[in-house]
Amino acid sequence: MLLKILKSHLAAYKQPITIIVAFQLVATIASLSLPSLNADIIDNGVVKGDTNYILRIGAVMLAVSLLQVACSITGVYFGSRTAMAFGRDLRSSIFRKVSEFSSREVAGFGAPSLITRNTNDVQQVQMLVMMSFTLMVQAPIMMVGGIIMALREDIGLSWLVAVAVPLLATAVGVIISRMIPAYRKMQKRIDTVNRVLREQLTGIRVLRAFVREPFESSRFAQANTELTDVSITVGRWMAAMFPIVMVVLNAATVAVLWFGGLRVDAGAMQIGSLTAYLTYLIQILMSVMMATFTFVMVPRASVSADRIGEVLETESSVVPPDQGVTEVAKHGELQLTDVSFQYPGATHPVLCDVSFTAKPGQTTAVIGSTGAGKTTLIGLLPRLFDATDGVVAIDGIDVRSLDPDFLWSKIGLVPQAPYLFTGTVASNLRYGKPDATEDEMWAALEVAQAKDFVEAMPEGLEAPIAQGGTNVSGGQRQRLAIARALIRQPEIFIFDDSFSALDLATDARLRRALKPVTAEATVIIVAQRVSTIANADQIIVLEDGKVVGLGTHTSLLKTCPTYVEIVESQIMAEASA
Repeated sequence: MLLKILKSHLAAYKQPITIIVAFQLVATIASLSLPSLNADIIDNGVVKGDTNYILRIGAVMLAVSLLQVACSITGVYFGSRTAMAFGRDLRSSIFRKVSEFSSREVAGFGAPSLITRNTNDVQQVQMLVMMSFTLMVQAPIMMVGGIIMALREDIGLSWLVAVAVPLLATAVGVIISRMIPAYRKMQKRIDTVNRVLREQLTGIRVLRAFVREPFESSRFAQANTELTDVSITVGRWMAAMFPIVMVVLNAATVAVLWFGGLRVDAGAMQIGSLTAYLTYLIQILMSVMMATFTFVMVPRASVSADRIGEVLETESSVVPPDQGVTEVAKHGELQLTDVSFQYPGATHPVLCDVSFTAKPGQTTAVIGSTGAGKTTLIGLLPRLFDATDGVVAIDGIDVRSLDPDFLWSKIGLVPQAPYLFTGTVASNLRYGKPDATEDEMWAALEVAQAKDFVEAMPEGLEAPIAQGGTNVSGGQRQRLAIARALIRQPEIFIFDDSFSALDLATDARLRRALKPVTAEATVIIVAQRVSTIANADQIIVLEDGKVVGLGTHTSLLKTCPTYVEIVESQIMAEASA
């Protein structure tokens, strides 16, 4: 998977990669030529006392050194830029893929895991790419070139290279094979830490209300300890790698000096050649050490690449049509025919044989007990997920045949848990209509009964909104979300229990103000309070995912026991209050 991801994304960087390899090649060749020049000075200029020769070769060495430095800097510069661009494009690919997922895929991966995969996992692969461009390109060139140059100096010591390099490579390979499973555990435990922390930050009010801070602290401590334990295991293996490399390097240096000294004493080798050979052996082993730095990153990057690949290779259960319909004859008619929905692996469907028609100018309400399938039903209309059976049609066209952008442009959705984005009141309203004017925004706020509290804010429309809208109350969030849908002026309004945080007086005012604005649109309302939907043109009563009642408030009181039970329970609750 790691190679597949690298191949698919790095194909776009052929030109910079070619430049990187070229400059690293020149830098390495320059580095390999320096020991031979130094050997010439020792064996010729120093022995003969030829100062001019020493200065001439020394000048050449200086020029070669400057060339090496320049090429190395250029190669590292392009390598770093390419690696950072690779990380940028990979994150962008994951983001685009996740944005295509339906609610089913997002729930399957989990938000904390998706965040980790697009941040920490991408960073691991990106670091491997950068290390490869800065070290791994140079390492094999230096090793092969060093072996060739060492053999040129003296073949009699070549057995040292044949022993040292495989020994070092074997030791590194054994350690890396032990690190891969540990890194896999590490990434999963990072997911766990992110999930626990995210839950605690999101539910901080619940924790404090129920005095559960000690329990949550212990839960986080456990997740943190598990991550620490596996990190220590990885750290121990990593710590063992570099001493092993240095032992082999120093042992090889001693062996060259020992056996090379014997050859110099026997007259089979010049002192300069011994110095050059020692330098080349060090370069060979250093190239292996440079590769080791990269190989250290491979296990973790490989695990991260597998996790990234899982996201990129997962296909959304909501597949857009090849040639989506973008024009329809009707405007806003919604029809469900024998619609059923069942989650993968579930034993029973959430919805079963749901059928109804909602027309423009009508208000259709959906009511039922908790778990009856109301929110699931609403999620099928904008294709947050697809029905497993039956047909959901808008304007006579199956939603699976409509172009996604065209479908969403016809719908204004106010979800059960309204979410506001970091920014201002105006920026959140413009999610519904990017080019909305201030007059349009104030008009929408007035209908949504949000104008008063927005005007009371010192900055007005430019008042800051925190992530999730946590700096405004639940009722204010709902009203801003309603205004965001109103400003879009869609053909179909969907209010998924969007009035639950409002008091009865505000709820009544809001519904009166909505009536003229939505007079020509199809309105779908999911509500818990009967008073919110009593005037609806038709009311759908759901129980265990099935339609057990369909009609007006008056007719359902005569024909639907489930609806009567809901009404009576709310009347009793109001009376007791």
